[in-house]
Amino acid sequence: MKHRKKIKYIHEGRYVAEVEVDLLEDDTGWSPYLSVDDAHKLDDVRDAIRQGDLESAAKYGRIYELRPVVHQ
Repeated sequence: MKHRKKIKYIHEGRYVAEVEVDLLEDDTGWSPYLSVDDAHKLDDVRDAIRQGDLESAAKYGRIYELRPVVHQ
């Protein structure tokens, strides 16, 4: 089994979280996939952002606030 680092982006409302996870690669048809721990980590980040707890979400990675760009 091979591990590969990957950045996943979680978009929730006006925020985006940038979270590093390990992708697991093997010889099965399900490859590449996330570990259960990494899947829970992404869920935790999403839940924290939904609840407005950006401090907890930031423990897992960078948090960005999206702002509309005025088009002229």
